[in-house]
Amino acid sequence: MNTALAPELTAADRCDRCGAQAYIRARLVSGGELLFCAHHGREHLPALQGQAVEIHDESARLSETPGSAPVDER
Repeated sequence: MNTALAPELTAADRCDRCGAQAYIRARLVSGGELLFCAHHGREHLPALQGQAVEIHDESARLSETPGSAPVDER
C-alpha cells in the first residue's frame, strides 16, 4: 500500500457502495478510482490488492480521540 501520493480524503468523499464517508481510496490499474467506507474497504481490500496501483487508507482516523474531548474521555 502506498499512502505518500494520495491527497487526504474529506467528508465530501463518499463510499461507492453505501454512501457513507469514505476512508479508503483505491486507484485501479485501469485508471479508475474506487472509494469505500472503512467497513466496505475491509470487505473488498483482498480483491483490490491485485487490481490497484495505489490504496490510500485513512481508516485509522476513526479510532483517534479528538483533541477537544474532555480529559476523562481521552
